[in-house]
Amino acid sequence: MPDTGDGRWFREVLGQYPTGVCVVTATQQEGPPAGFVVGSFTSVSLAPPLVAFFPDKSSTSWPKIQAAEHFCVNILSADQEHLCRQFASKAEDKFVGVGTRPASSGAPIISDVVAWIDCDLESVTEAGDHYIVLGRVRELGIETASLPLLFFQGGYGRFAPLSLAAPSDRGSLTEELRELDIVRGEMESLACDLSSRCVATVVDDDELVVLANAVSPAAGDRATLVGVRLPFAPQNGSAFAAWFDDERQQRLLEQLPAGEARERERQQIATVRERGYSVGLINDAQREFATALHQLEQDPTSHGPKSLRSLVEQLEYDPIELSGEAKKDVRVIAAPVFRKGGEVALAFTIYGFPKPDGAVDQYVDRLLEATTRASRLLGHET
Repeated sequence: MPDTGDGRWFREVLGQYPTGVCVVTATQQEGPPAGFVVGSFTSVSLAPPLVAFFPDKSSTSWPKIQAAEHFCVNILSADQEHLCRQFASKAEDKFVGVGTRPASSGAPIISDVVAWIDCDLESVTEAGDHYIVLGRVRELGIETASLPLLFFQGGYGRFAPLSLAAPSDRGSLTEELRELDIVRGEMESLACDLSSRCVATVVDDDELVVLANAVSPAAGDRATLVGVRLPFAPQNGSAFAAWFDDERQQRLLEQLPAGEARERERQQIATVRERGYSVGLINDAQREFATALHQLEQDPTSHGPKSLRSLVEQLEYDPIELSGEAKKDVRVIAAPVFRKGGEVALAFTIYGFPKPDGAVDQYVDRLLEATTRASRLLGHET
């Protein structure tokens, strides 16, 4: 067995553990800001809020950070490998061409990072050929929804998750995110089994929020709708509305003109309740909506609520008679997941699957298997 004192073997073994890549920055009284790359950043304590990193004693940048008595940890995105290399260099001014703004400590927050943590220097402890640096968190924030840059086995890369979940917005949707963690495995296996994409949505007032996204490797790129808010309208909300009480269902139906349109939607909602799932069929509006969703994956600000609602209102969902020909046109299938007590907690929606060509019944059966198991995990007795 190799000697634990063999530095090369030590680095090789520890290199099997992937780490995030951060740039620690600080302002100096004189000269340009200081900054250097660390791959050893970690959280330490919630109360008080403490974080840590471990600079090499030979670092020429660390003394500048220490002298400033504050620092900001910038978590690099997967698209910022060039910044990693720039801040790992011996350049006198590593900030040339880098967009920044000051944190409350004055330390630079680098533009387009995944997140940042602004700290006061708490303590420095010697640890072999490194220091253990503790920072007391002053302020922190999420900048983008990008994936982080990772260092693994001597190279840089990105995390390719089976699923992504939206961050909690100051405590909103906290319960739904907790439930999502319990059922996430069902989403992932469902997407893989059907070579599709699967999203988990929840209702938040008059919007559908995409809470999580799971993608089969066979379904293409890894762009995600996580965090996107869509109009909650009768046409695309039946997987929830079919299990609403009468009063809440009526409020939803009142978005439609009184008369034939409202009555038709009422019948469709009843049909969804009877079937246990909702389907969306291909039409011109669905194609436009799919394009809009793809654009939202790339840029969440690309479409406003009004334009999305206009498209949603033209979608074709839940025909009363689901004939063999209609099944060939199914492109979206959604079904509810129930929590204890029978309330709909969230819905699984699958799309991007191979064209059914009559096999949509198999997709429906697999979706209902997943939602039934997920409901049991949340304590619902079926």
